[in-house]
Amino acid sequence: MDRRTFLSTAGAGTSALLAAYPVSAASAPAVSNSSRYLVLDSRIIQKTENAQLAVGEVRKDKNNPLFKEDKPWEPRFDNVYCNVIYDEEDKIYKCWYSPFIIDERTTSTKPAERHPGPAPYMDIKPNRREMGVCYATSKDGIHWEKPELGLVEFEGSKANNILFRGEGMKGVFLGPHGAGVFKDLREKDPAKRYKMFFRAEKMGVAFSADGLRWGNLILSPDIDAVGDTHNNAIWAPTLGRYVGITRLWNRQTKVRLVGRTESPDFQKWTKSETVFTGVSDDKQIHDLVVFPVGDVYIGMVGLMNFRKWPSNDLVTEHAELAWSPDTKEWHRIQEGTPFIGHSPANNPAYSDAPYDWGIVFTSCPIFRGDQIEIYYGACNWHFFDWRKGYLARATLRKDGWAGFKPLDEKKRALITTVPVMCAGGTLGLCADVANKGSVKVTAFDGNNKKLADGQLITRTVTDGAVRWKGNFSLSGLQGKPVRLSFELLHAKLYSFCFSA
Repeated sequence: MDRRTFLSTAGAGTSALLAAYPVSAASAPAVSNSSRYLVLDSRIIQKTENAQLAVGEVRKDKNNPLFKEDKPWEPRFDNVYCNVIYDEEDKIYKCWYSPFIIDERTTSTKPAERHPGPAPYMDIKPNRREMGVCYATSKDGIHWEKPELGLVEFEGSKANNILFRGEGMKGVFLGPHGAGVFKDLREKDPAKRYKMFFRAEKMGVAFSADGLRWGNLILSPDIDAVGDTHNNAIWAPTLGRYVGITRLWNRQTKVRLVGRTESPDFQKWTKSETVFTGVSDDKQIHDLVVFPVGDVYIGMVGLMNFRKWPSNDLVTEHAELAWSPDTKEWHRIQEGTPFIGHSPANNPAYSDAPYDWGIVFTSCPIFRGDQIEIYYGACNWHFFDWRKGYLARATLRKDGWAGFKPLDEKKRALITTVPVMCAGGTLGLCADVANKGSVKVTAFDGNNKKLADGQLITRTVTDGAVRWKGNFSLSGLQGKPVRLSFELLHAKLYSFCFSA
């Protein structure tokens, strides 16, 4: 099996494939400019024994939900496409989110009648809708404010937190649909520091100096995408260009497809191409939020579950994980296992279902110290029905996206890397170690000659330094290839890194 075939088949069964088809050192690229490696990256793993790659464990915040649709211009959050950052310059959390600021189905239906059954949401008339972009802030990430910005008029008043609306726009999607917003710290032009990527009558972009006052929409018809999803864009550091993720459709089957476009300047974009699809028509990918971590790209997959495909009955959505070396070639991680799932309920009813019982839509994560914060839009009921929308939050340990652990917990797991460049004299690990568990590291040179064993690590560590037996040191190997072997007992390994 050649390397291209190997990578195209990696996914839910990655660990089994790695054991059956070890990657030779010659075919595996040495990532010489990296100092941190996520073990979910199958390019750096030569073989495994008794090991499985499993998604990490997120913890939902006890304060959830954080805010809800409680303004006259928020009749329905619908998919709660949120974009949350922590602004290091302003020392504040900022959230851009896209509610339907006009939703006649909701405003024409009395609250007591908004429930599944005799009056399902999608059957209500009139049904005019308009999406806007709103703004909220928080000092601690938990308590949020929706400031009166005085920028956009709604029903005769500018006393609201609306930044952008679609009044006067043409096409099916009135308003900037599914806006992705981010602060571009590498941008040299202050007027373009904040960037927005969304769909109006066509795909388009906009720029802002402060994230509040936006210039005119710049249409990008070359993208040629339907775009009815959470459109999001990033600067891809390994590619040296911007990458946009949007929605395409299979026009014959009406199945959702993930589209990708790229740009050198955030204005001139390529025609979008399909890069990711669901495994079946009843398990479609609704949205894909992409971001770089080290030398790979992580994707939080919004997976729609149709229980009665092709009808719109009983549709839910949760978040799963995938990774890519280049934002084009994607590999599922533990396919079918939620990364952020629904809060459970016994025989739930619409009136008392938990805030995220039915829908989860993620934002790009926030990396702060040893903790990752993931904000997500949440809804309490089925996708195409009456539902209430909220903002919620979850946290994850550093590098905790996915890690290797023993397949048989009674036995040790073994993970061996391909040769990687030693970028520093100290080797650090991110690993969870349970009671009576351990991680043992063995180092080899590029010719597979054993160099030293590490002392047992018997507790959970975040970039915990490996202490070597026999006074061994990696300092003399900087810039040279080394191969590492990890032996796990009641432990889960997420990453390793080199440092001075």
